[in-house]
Amino acid sequence: MPAHFLRSSRGEDELVRVYEDNVRAVYAFFAYSVPGHAAEDLTATTFEHVVRAWSRFDPAYARPRTWIMAIARNVLTDHFRRQSHRHAISLDQYPALAASLVSSDDPAARCLSLDLVRDWLARLKPREREVLALRFAADLSAADVAPQLGLSEANVHQISSRALRRLHEELPSAELTGNA
Repeated sequence: MPAHFLRSSRGEDELVRVYEDNVRAVYAFFAYSVPGHAAEDLTATTFEHVVRAWSRFDPAYARPRTWIMAIARNVLTDHFRRQSHRHAISLDQYPALAASLVSSDDPAARCLSLDLVRDWLARLKPREREVLALRFAADLSAADVAPQLGLSEANVHQISSRALRRLHEELPSAELTGNA
């Protein structure tokens, strides 16, 4: 029996499981770049695309999350193409991003103020934001992020590392030690 037929016959239950396993990661990915209401809309749009294309998904080529995040990335690209301009990142508009950044077990992350995080995110290049969103919000490995962005795995690590190192260097040393 062809693999396409097997996917179709078990499709609905498997599709529900894939949705449940990935919806939070997709929303978190969008929350790095757009306000909460837009992230919800883009998440819904992504899963509409997933449902329509589910019969063509081939697990031999990619894991479901990698495939879904490629769709999400295309949805986000289309969203930005429709925008006349991009606004600066505001953590007031992106509470999920702020929460994910300050809820870490990392001592440096615990002492971040929202103003500092807002300032830092505004300084990131779009590529850095995209890499960090895929790596940390969508919880993809560097190996999964690399082909989506047309980068090598080493380049994904390098971009992540440099952006995070810059954050660490910009934190006042008194805040890191709790002596503020």
